[in-house]
Amino acid sequence: MTELVTLANIVTLTRMILIPVFVTFIFYHQFAAALVVWVVAGLTDLLDGLLARKLNQRTSLGVILDPMADKLLLVTAFVVLTMPFFEFQPIPFWLTTIVISRDVFIVVGAIMIFIATGFRHFRPSLPGKFNTLVQLAMITAFLAANIFGEFIRYLTPLYYLTFGVAVFSGIHYIFHVTRLLNEQGSQDR
Repeated sequence: MTELVTLANIVTLTRMILIPVFVTFIFYHQFAAALVVWVVAGLTDLLDGLLARKLNQRTSLGVILDPMADKLLLVTAFVVLTMPFFEFQPIPFWLTTIVISRDVFIVVGAIMIFIATGFRHFRPSLPGKFNTLVQLAMITAFLAANIFGEFIRYLTPLYYLTFGVAVFSGIHYIFHVTRLLNEQGSQDR
């Protein structure tokens, strides 16, 4: 039981708990409060990994929970902020489609690889981590630009950057997993 209840895992669970809070603030057009919750949730992403390493609290639950919390937070934000019922221009649908499709392809691919080979040691890649950072920053910039009415014109280049990083990191992950599978195969021999 103590392996599951670590400070790092509690911080990760806090990020998951903040998701409906974020959505509620967006729904009620409390965008400044949503931005604060978003930033706190983003900081928990940095904090849980730091705590896990510094306090030696890496757990099998944390390995699953952390990326799940990231994806739930990001997918929820993209979906909610793509809906066209706000007083500002929503995130483009094409970008949300690419962001979510990348993650779906990775998850489906991982399930298929696991079923076919039993391989389960998927690790995040550096471009994948950068992709998460770019998406967190893009949502932050989107909210801030729309709340303060400043720098709206810079959102379009951020959309294309987010698109490019999502596509690149998705393609890179194919090669990354192939390398992991090859390493596993050579260890099994």
